[in-house]
Amino acid sequence: MKNKVRILGIDPGLASVGYGILDREEDRESTVDWGCIHTDKSTAFAFRIKEIYENINALITKYRPDIIAVEEIFFSKNAKTAIQVGHTRGVIILAAINNGIEVREYTPLQVKQCVVGYGQADKRQVQEMLKRLLNLSEIPKPDDAADGLAIAFCQSKSMKLTEVLENTL
Repeated sequence: MKNKVRILGIDPGLASVGYGILDREEDRESTVDWGCIHTDKSTAFAFRIKEIYENINALITKYRPDIIAVEEIFFSKNAKTAIQVGHTRGVIILAAINNGIEVREYTPLQVKQCVVGYGQADKRQVQEMLKRLLNLSEIPKPDDAADGLAIAFCQSKSMKLTEVLENTL
């Protein structure tokens, strides 16, 4: 494994795609950037997902991640939203694959368990723990960007667990 690994964590959505970028080096995470890609609801759906695809490609070009972690979707009420976010996830994964970048996926439960230690944690708890774990001066905002950072953090810890298991077998 490389000494430094750059992770791009992505919280997919149609109106807002949150992202967080971490460097993992010697079992430590350092925050590189976070933010959101916003699309205008008055724009046709096809053009919104094209805009997301292009912006993900721009992030990949700018930050050169080694791995991209994407949150899996879980909706129990709104099928239309789930389908739209599914399309969004598709273009995000396509951008990663087209750039030769490995993709990992995590459920919201896995992310919350990793960051907070409790799968039913609320957003505020996750954000507060991220602030502490990543030594940030303030809680990362907006919420979608904080979620992107949490997903990247989950990927980093997953890599640590894989390393531990490989070294003990």
